Amino acid sequence: MSKNIWIIANWKSNKTIQEASDWVSQVGPKLPKSDPSTSSGLKVVVCPTFICLEEVKKSILVGNFPLMVGSQDLSPFGIGAFTGEEAAKILKDFVDLSILGHSERRQNFSETGEMVTQKHKQALENGITPLVCVQGEETPVPEGCKLIAYEPIFAIGTDNPDTPENAGSVAKNLKQKYGPPAGGLEILYGGSVNSLNVKSFIDQENISGVLVGNASLDAKEFLKIVQECIR
Repeated sequence: MSKNIWIIANWKSNKTIQEASDWVSQVGPKLPKSDPSTSSGLKVVVCPTFICLEEVKKSILVGNFPLMVGSQDLSPFGIGAFTGEEAAKILKDFVDLSILGHSERRQNFSETGEMVTQKHKQALENGITPLVCVQGEETPVPEGCKLIAYEPIFAIGTDNPDTPENAGSVAKNLKQKYGPPAGGLEILYGGSVNSLNVKSFIDQENISGVLVGNASLDAKEFLKIVQECIR
């Protein structure tokens, strides 16, 4: 495998603790046996609701599954009097990655670029990999960002994905705009990804994986997506 392939399941506001555990028990044993935290290769991540994080992490550790855990967000603040927020310093015991700036956060919760930058800083300071979502080339990206998900709004939950060619072009432009001289910036695609179209996206030279929403909720469909990515 010449590049990392990230496959990130974003469950959004779905699944009870029991349903989350069942998903892990179905997916975990069938993933390729490799260390997802290594510097290259296949990296499979599941991002459940906050309430499921501990149980999902425990299930993965007990089963010794090659699966990382991510959060769907984190606080722009540290520990303290910030009611309702989940600080990175607390989350780092459970997660390896955090999704930041998703279009649903920006639209439904008025999240700004400045807030995303603060969250990005909190993640890095606590050893959590920040995955910054952008809705187009014009979306600002925090300085030093190394992992970006391009998720065009028209493709989120609509069964109307962008074309692989356009997504690849956007990824190339984002690398040219934000990538360090030595390289290292990775771009993912998100938006109506499923097992039928995923390979066409990861086959694009400048795309290093996918952020999967609705299709990740079904364990069998998610496993099909993983299999398509390693063929």
